[in-house]
Amino acid sequence: MDFELSEEHKMIRETARRIARERIAPRAAEIDEKEEYPHDIFQVFREAGLLGLSIPQEYGGAGAGILALCLAVEEAAKYCCSSGLILLLSGLSTQPILIGGTEQQKREFPARVASGECKGAFCLTEPNAGSDAASIQSRARRDGDDYVINGEKCFISGGSVADFAVMFAKTDPEAGARSICGFIVPADTPGFSVAHTDRKMGVRAVPTASLTFDDCRVPRQNLLGEKEDGGFHTVMMGLNSIRPVVGARGVGLAEGALTYALEFARQREAFGGPIANLQAIQFMFADMAIQIEAARLLVYQGGWLVDQGRYDRQDAHFLSIGKVFATEMAVRVSSDALQVLGAQGYMRDHPLERHYRDARQLMIVEGTSQIQRLVISRALLQRDLVYP
Repeated sequence: MDFELSEEHKMIRETARRIARERIAPRAAEIDEKEEYPHDIFQVFREAGLLGLSIPQEYGGAGAGILALCLAVEEAAKYCCSSGLILLLSGLSTQPILIGGTEQQKREFPARVASGECKGAFCLTEPNAGSDAASIQSRARRDGDDYVINGEKCFISGGSVADFAVMFAKTDPEAGARSICGFIVPADTPGFSVAHTDRKMGVRAVPTASLTFDDCRVPRQNLLGEKEDGGFHTVMMGLNSIRPVVGARGVGLAEGALTYALEFARQREAFGGPIANLQAIQFMFADMAIQIEAARLLVYQGGWLVDQGRYDRQDAHFLSIGKVFATEMAVRVSSDALQVLGAQGYMRDHPLERHYRDARQLMIVEGTSQIQRLVISRALLQRDLVYP
């Protein structure tokens, strides 16, 4: 068992760390305040080759894997969770294509995402179907050599800036989840529109949008895969494979919050000296570090598992454990870090109120904490997860 990162992984981490310090940190507060998509940061990621980390080389990417993407996201999220999300979306929008797409689809769309030529969006959630993904109501009707798609998707990260959507719809409402299919829908398709963008508590630099598909006509070759089946499996596998990256956002955010609060505590004078000398404060920092280190190991293990192709049902519980622990940890650590600053932590003069707002999103997106616990408990009951 080797816990040491490879030289390639270290290089990717250092590149992302430098970008985070030099380019992301100075912009983090501004893009949150203005709620503007940071095209300049996207361009930096593009020039550094970080948009294709999880995409295999044969399909135009770096071929570094999900663990590498976790490392880059962790560094970005130390200063700006939205910037970490930009990197995550490069994987979320392409994993379904890499998992369930045709060879032609794999060669076209992931390569364009990796090069920064276009951005993708993953479209599953609907107004009446969130955690219960099998209950989506969007419909796709076969019409000759085309499919005609109707439906509404909501809470789609990056939906209003995406150049294409990987969306899921049912071809036969009576068949339930078995009829769920994936479709690649370019944003310039007639009938595709952004209904509105959401007013969010946090992660405000990446827009979250409601998208409508009104008689969107796409050719047969835009059906994800060769047949009208397997779409629901592609959804689940795509989400499973990206869960470590969501956890990495939590790990990086928590590291950034601890670091900022610790430096503040070294400078803040009270009771005759720096508050960092007070045992009550020291124990808070110790608890933060314990949680961060545990979460990092779970996240890195999850990234490694995905890179080994182990993200199906028999290993999904490990990915859920990492996701739920890391994201809930981020909420606790950002809260405690804010507490160290006292009233100042509550003010926008410091980044901790933003970290706290951003962290709260992570327990909801890509499978809530409750859904993760459902996956874990089922693994225990079905003996996929055992402690002999």
